[in-house]
Amino acid sequence: RFAVPVEEPGATRHEPTGVLGDLLEAVMAATADRRDFRLVGPDETASNRLQAVYGASGKAWQEPLLKTDEHLDRHGRVMEILSEHTCQGWLEGYLLTGRHGLFSCYEAFVHIVDSMVNQHIKWLRTSRRLPWRAPIASLNYLLTSHVWRQDHNGFSHQDPGFVDHVLNKSPEVVRVYLPPDANTLLSVADHALRSRDYVNVIVAGKQPCFDWLSLDEARAHCARGAGVWEWAGTEDGTREPDVVLACAGDVPTQEVLAAASLLRRHLPGLAVRVVNVVDMTRLMPHEEHPHGMTDGEYDALFTTDRPVIFGYHGYPWLVHRLAYRRAGHANLHVRGYKEMGTTTTPFDMVVRNDLDRYRLVMDVIDRVPGLGVRAVGVRQAMADARTRHHSWIREHGTDMPEVADWSWTGADDRDEDAP
Repeated sequence: RFAVPVEEPGATRHEPTGVLGDLLEAVMAATADRRDFRLVGPDETASNRLQAVYGASGKAWQEPLLKTDEHLDRHGRVMEILSEHTCQGWLEGYLLTGRHGLFSCYEAFVHIVDSMVNQHIKWLRTSRRLPWRAPIASLNYLLTSHVWRQDHNGFSHQDPGFVDHVLNKSPEVVRVYLPPDANTLLSVADHALRSRDYVNVIVAGKQPCFDWLSLDEARAHCARGAGVWEWAGTEDGTREPDVVLACAGDVPTQEVLAAASLLRRHLPGLAVRVVNVVDMTRLMPHEEHPHGMTDGEYDALFTTDRPVIFGYHGYPWLVHRLAYRRAGHANLHVRGYKEMGTTTTPFDMVVRNDLDRYRLVMDVIDRVPGLGVRAVGVRQAMADARTRHHSWIREHGTDMPEVADWSWTGADDRDEDAP
């Protein structure tokens, strides 16, 4: 019912949290008799594109109602108040009574409850060891309005570090998901809402982004947690890839796929593997986290000796920390957010943090042995594109058409006559 139709990857866009809002409306409707599911958040539910829930429940409100009020309800199960502490306390207490819920928050400000979630994780870890304690519904966070799309709020609203905080905690309790599109978000949310005794952190944008996978493909991909997108790469199955382009998060995924498209066009003989990571704990060793990959699984996916260029949603050193014991760690180069923020265009944010498609292509050329000399012209063209971007946004205040109008065209990008 909620699946986004995907005929070709990267051809259409949807608001991931808007699609999730339809699912949450159905959850609200299905639990109307039991009244055991609530949505809490310090920010406007509509601002996070979850307003579809108002079709099943209004916002809790006990004060007098005015004719100009909208979506207010004496018995509403959507609870908004500009206090992250209060929302956290509401939901923790609600879960401890055996009921269910979701905490929606701007990514930068969920840090306000760092110590509270820390204590809840410790409580969950301890209660799991008590046979007389029944499992409770997981504490589910939806972090949206994230670091890469703060076109109006700017630097003050740019901080992806909550994931780092949570992944320091008890491995049997914490889970972190970065779905790259609407269908993977639906799959992850369905799993999180059904789970027990976890803290699930889901990071998903509220701005329109490309749909890469059908719902069935998304379910399979999310079950794996990390996997090769064969349709996006240029491997022919007869040899190992020359380079691995990896990504985690919606914006990094788009930039990695745009980089893969550029490599198809300009370096058609290069064997490129594209890997997408949904479950960040998959990068950890199996001995350290129940979702972690064995060394054999990790090596098969990322190789042991080929360059890995990894576009990551948050602070790049987290990926290094999770994968530091892997055989190929010396070949891993991570691009992510490095506190280069401001109020600017969407593409300028990734350029400022060196996560843009042109920089990723330059990284590939710099790190694939022997490619630097052969592809010097391509590298120069990528650097020129970045320079052209800087001039364009200062003159027009918008992203270049080649970026703003980009979409995935797959094999059509391959140009056998390209240099």
